[in-house]
Amino acid sequence: MRFGFIVFALCLVRLLGDVCLAGDEKREADFADGINKTLVMGKAVWLESEGKKFLGLYTETEKVDSKGAVIILHDMGGHPNQQQLIYGLRVFLPEHNWATLSLQMPLREAGAEQEDYYALFPEAAARIQAGISYAKSNGAENIVLVGYGLGGLMGVYALSEQVADIKALVTISLSVPVTENKAAQTLEFIKKIKVPMLDVYGALDVSDVTESARDRRLAAKENAGYRQIKINDEGHAYLHDEGLLVKRIYSWLGVTVGATPVTAPSPEAASAPAAQ
Repeated sequence: MRFGFIVFALCLVRLLGDVCLAGDEKREADFADGINKTLVMGKAVWLESEGKKFLGLYTETEKVDSKGAVIILHDMGGHPNQQQLIYGLRVFLPEHNWATLSLQMPLREAGAEQEDYYALFPEAAARIQAGISYAKSNGAENIVLVGYGLGGLMGVYALSEQVADIKALVTISLSVPVTENKAAQTLEFIKKIKVPMLDVYGALDVSDVTESARDRRLAAKENAGYRQIKINDEGHAYLHDEGLLVKRIYSWLGVTVGATPVTAPSPEAASAPAAQ
């Protein structure tokens, strides 16, 4: 089933009228205002897709031999400077020669459920493509997507729709909805991913993440570059992480990007606890 039909159906059943609910632009503007007042690391850039401007936070590497750029996608209801995970990714990856571009993804109103965001996935894909164009304009040849929570699902959707010029995908706490039809749709997206994919989750993560780990592995079984890592003693917020997650990511990227197909996991990945 094409995602366009899913979007149409969601819009049709959600409203008594015939207008599909749009993103919450005021909420985005409020986040942008707060970030611009307190931003210390990196610079704010305004990107545009489908006639709408949105915020990105670009952080350069300190060395000229950059390995590329990582586009970072936050979780549901978040923003591109969100503590602690998104902030940590966008600030610490540049220390390992990866520039970062953290994007504001489209938002719904506070309190919206994950399924309320599905109609915004095409807009999310357009923003990702705008981010790719910006990264390329800054000289990045290797561009990677890293998505957390719903941001990971937006990244999976974008790649399943063949968003161009992405060398690898990292998902952190990627959830598969519990409802059977939406779970099937998510797994179909994963099956379409052809680039190397790192699927990271916490052992104490939310149930939609932990209980679907095996299903995600099976969906990706034809992708030679797929790797799944479970981080013990971590939940969805990764509150106890002291740089381990970033280390897992840049170590995997160091041996993965540019390799087609991936024939062996990185030393960091190989030492990770096996997924259950």
